[in-house]
Amino acid sequence: MDRKLALQELADQAGNGELVFPTGVDVSLKLLQQLDDPDCHVDQAVQLVKGSPLLAARIVAVANSAAYSRSGQAVTDLRTAISRIGLRTTRTLTMAITTQQMAGQSASPEIAKLTRQLWEHTAHVAALAQTIARRITHQDPETAFFAGIVHEIAGFYLISRAAGNPGLLSGDPADWTEESEPRIARAILTRIGTPQAVTDSLDNLWEGLLSLPPVTLGDTLLLANELAPVASPLYQDQPPRAPDMAPVIDALVDDAMLSSILEESASEVASLVDALRF
Repeated sequence: MDRKLALQELADQAGNGELVFPTGVDVSLKLLQQLDDPDCHVDQAVQLVKGSPLLAARIVAVANSAAYSRSGQAVTDLRTAISRIGLRTTRTLTMAITTQQMAGQSASPEIAKLTRQLWEHTAHVAALAQTIARRITHQDPETAFFAGIVHEIAGFYLISRAAGNPGLLSGDPADWTEESEPRIARAILTRIGTPQAVTDSLDNLWEGLLSLPPVTLGDTLLLANELAPVASPLYQDQPPRAPDMAPVIDALVDDAMLSSILEESASEVASLVDALRF
């Protein structure tokens, strides 16, 4: 089948609620739902997370990252880690694992490499979005962190559906990004009950509209995506991110002095990216 038609069919199916998730995703979605319960408390969250050793390990790693460990005192137990990062971040990290699971398990070295790069890009965008929200746009940092985690969720889903049709991952990136990606992403985000503010920020990302000076959650995500040192492998016509991009964008953020702020926060961003690596 023609790639453009195949992508359109995939988007049509998603829009109709016909989402086919790889093994493990449904379990993670159930865990997300349980963590999202207003009556869920730390002790209950600990018991829920214990069932996922990978998630538990990531929570402890993030709790010990420079972004969350202001005192520098390391934690080793899950309860203290969840208490430190909070239930919202615990849910975001559950979403991080769910997002990765969307890609499924492939025996193809090429697809496995693509998945790793897409996650590396995602981790950088999420960490940068949190910092930019806190220091520049004054948006809620945890919401920005979550938005960064899910901003490529449709891409991971595409990878899983490409197992029987490798042609889905090649060709003109515009075939994927212009219509199919937003439709699939919205379907998935609706399924998991994503806050409207996050979905709206992704609309900004897809449209590429940046207000000056940047103030919205969408602006936060756009800047983080632009500054990420690892590009998404799904946009093959884009050049690698320039290492000196921050000074260029300084002119766009007025008096915010983006490059200076990012330099001050570099260790926090690097530590959080490292903690998000799976």
